[in-house]
Amino acid sequence: MNLALLFDEDFTGTDRVLLRGRRLEHLRTVLKASTGHQIPVGRANGAMGTGEILTLTDTEAELKVTLSQRPPQPLPLTLILAMPRPKMFRRVLQTCASLGVKDIWLINSYKVEKSFWQTPWLSEENLKENLTLGLEQAKDTVMPQVHIRKLFKPFVEDELPALLANKIALVAHPGTTAPCPVHLNEPAALCIGPEGGFTDYEVGKLEEAGCQGVHLGPRILRVETAVPVLISRLFDACG
Repeated sequence: MNLALLFDEDFTGTDRVLLRGRRLEHLRTVLKASTGHQIPVGRANGAMGTGEILTLTDTEAELKVTLSQRPPQPLPLTLILAMPRPKMFRRVLQTCASLGVKDIWLINSYKVEKSFWQTPWLSEENLKENLTLGLEQAKDTVMPQVHIRKLFKPFVEDELPALLANKIALVAHPGTTAPCPVHLNEPAALCIGPEGGFTDYEVGKLEEAGCQGVHLGPRILRVETAVPVLISRLFDACG
């Protein structure tokens, strides 16, 4: 936790907050903080700054916060991602939040098993928790928006063309002839398939909607690896 992300319910006054649970435990056991210490904080979808610990007990910490810094600039990226396997979904979500992706669309694909959509990690509470962990890691405050679309064809035909408007639109797919572009300085949309990739039919529908097929070379990567590699390649997100 490189930054404690604060929500409206944490505030007891204009510049006072109470931390409990995971964040309190982090203060006590990881940071070894005590009264008078200052830690990096940020208000969800707002400014960042510092929080001075006024009191610290076994059950809560009261902080006086000063918020005057802008969060990092978001990536100009719309990420369209076939629903990953639940065991890697949390890591992918946290990675996207850490890299500055703010617009995430989870879609269906032939190779996405129906059971994936039943995972509890898709609940609003769990989505918020994992996005928060990603933001805290990267010292960011702007919460990504996650959109869920369980029907591939209606999404690609009815919604995707509008999402691609005025963007460089790409679909990552092994075997295509064009390499993935690097260091873009304009908005982009990136489609990433499931383990095993999109089917040829799905790639065709994405291309009909306006996407260009690109590759990362001859290696086949897991989704949890391909996501950060592609994002960092497109925008030098860690630079």
